[in-house]
Amino acid sequence: MKNYTMTDEEIEYLKGYDITQYDRPSLTADMAVFAVLSEGDSKEYRKDPKKRLGILMIRRGTYPYRDCYGLPGGFARVDESIEETAFRELKEETSVDSAFLEPFGMFSAPTRDPRGWIVSQGFLALVDANKYKVHAGTDAWEATWFFIDVDKKEIKRRMQKDKAEIITRYTLKLERDEKKLEAVIEEHKKFCGYHETTQYEIIKDEDFAFDHAEIVLRAYLALKEQTAQSGRIVFDLMPELFTLYSLQEAHEVILGEKLLTPNFRRKMAPLVIETDEMVTGPGHRPAKLFRRNTEAFYERS
Repeated sequence: MKNYTMTDEEIEYLKGYDITQYDRPSLTADMAVFAVLSEGDSKEYRKDPKKRLGILMIRRGTYPYRDCYGLPGGFARVDESIEETAFRELKEETSVDSAFLEPFGMFSAPTRDPRGWIVSQGFLALVDANKYKVHAGTDAWEATWFFIDVDKKEIKRRMQKDKAEIITRYTLKLERDEKKLEAVIEEHKKFCGYHETTQYEIIKDEDFAFDHAEIVLRAYLALKEQTAQSGRIVFDLMPELFTLYSLQEAHEVILGEKLLTPNFRRKMAPLVIETDEMVTGPGHRPAKLFRRNTEAFYERS
């Protein structure tokens, strides 16, 4: 923060200012940590294990919502920014100490936490899952990667001359081994002129803590939108060196659709640099390894 010199008049004003006249919420950070995961071992010699999108969930060890699953996160301290809170809590609760972190939404419903008025800043986080062996800490029983699937169904569309309303129902499914979590969330979009407002309503959820089913869904939608726009965000799911095939596979896992390889490679060409290294494996042809082109990657128009 820049240096600021107060006037004598301002100093006198602040001496009589009572901040306690206003109710103040507690502030937390919740991180939706995504990674590309392998689904078991392939039984076929020439095929790699199927890749799926995963999200890191914490089984809570304390009340409220003991034994339910939520996102890693925690309360902000008085001497740190909310971004510093996010990095600290992520490391304390999962051992992940380096990740892409980006705020994507504020969650402030008065009844979202039974302990009181608690506002949460949601963060979208991306990691290479192969770099970390996550473990739970502090108030968590366990940290677990879940496969995530989202089904979408539009249930209402009303269009008028100067306004519109669209309601979309999302079914969120998290699965790992024998454990399954499921939630149904409705997205209500209203348009008045050129202005849009969006609200979310949890219709039902099973074993999710707080409003974390909504936070997971909105983080997933933010990830999918950024992937469709430019794909740059996907690089933070990749190791330092990667094949173009694995990069395309990561895009497809997030978008839920197959991409045309020639088109995809043309789009990615400015963002990658070919290396002299190759990857080989049983049943596979050698493939060239690439790294991100940081000079192009961080360009700003």
